[in-house]
Amino acid sequence: MKIVFMGTPDFAKESLEAIYKAGYTISGVVTNPDRPKGRGMKLLPSEVKEFALEKKISIYQPLKIKNNHKFFEEIKDLQPDFICVVAYGKILPKEILDIPKYGCINVHASILPKYRGAAPIQWAILNGDTQTGVTTMYMDEGLDTGDIILTKEVEVGEEETTGELWKKLSKIGAELLVQTLQQIEKGNAPRKKQKNDFTIAPMISKEMSKIDWNTKTAKEIKNLVRGLNPIMGAYSYLKNKKIKFWKVAVVPDNEFIIENSEILKNGTVLVSNSKDGLFIKTKDGILKVLEIQGENAKRMPIQDFLRGNLIKEFDVFE
Repeated sequence: MKIVFMGTPDFAKESLEAIYKAGYTISGVVTNPDRPKGRGMKLLPSEVKEFALEKKISIYQPLKIKNNHKFFEEIKDLQPDFICVVAYGKILPKEILDIPKYGCINVHASILPKYRGAAPIQWAILNGDTQTGVTTMYMDEGLDTGDIILTKEVEVGEEETTGELWKKLSKIGAELLVQTLQQIEKGNAPRKKQKNDFTIAPMISKEMSKIDWNTKTAKEIKNLVRGLNPIMGAYSYLKNKKIKFWKVAVVPDNEFIIENSEILKNGTVLVSNSKDGLFIKTKDGILKVLEIQGENAKRMPIQDFLRGNLIKEFDVFE
């Protein structure tokens, strides 16, 4: 069985490595062009490309694939039985979908049709979901609308971040892709139409990372912090300086009582010292900050931060 693999980040690399170890013939790897990264903005290859270079697999990096007839012909010449797509980052046109003998198989990091779109892992955390998973499906021209092959559900931990869930689902997705290919080869793979009850999970934007102390509950702020860790971090301003929050906890109602706290603004610092930590008033409760990052500084545990940075009681995050 010959496979063309399409993917870009480390999430996709796990699947590529899994099918390589399973003994499938990988005729070519398609990944996004090298991107500038780091302070020096040096052009660096994707994790998928790095693996393909190591294993001496042919690499294709088209800037665009829509109406790219030269690229279509290159993929046709590889005569793939499958095209496996994992976090590639581009929508495939019909010309590509029609090439492989057994179709295009996608690994999607959600229990479809729960979240369709580019950021299902992030939105599962942002929305405080307690369960999510991975789906493999036959691709069609819609946005994650193809027939479902296999699914595997997992629980989402109460403190789990996007980064932690990303790693967990990447390994599950890799295993599920191998199982999917094996079942299709044997002719016993299930095929199930999706229900039309879904939510779109769009790309995460920088605009949504600012904490709104007035409209968001303590739990919603905690989920925002978890959901944006380690992508960009949720932030707020204190005395015109940008502070990023990387880990917080909701304080139980009976654990921490501040008299007359209802007259204080949301975002007000209630306690701040290197021994007890940092506690902030929210719309409906109190947040305890566990990990933080000052402007132009490194992220660190709150106790370390407060030893070198002055945050006073009754200061207000905005």
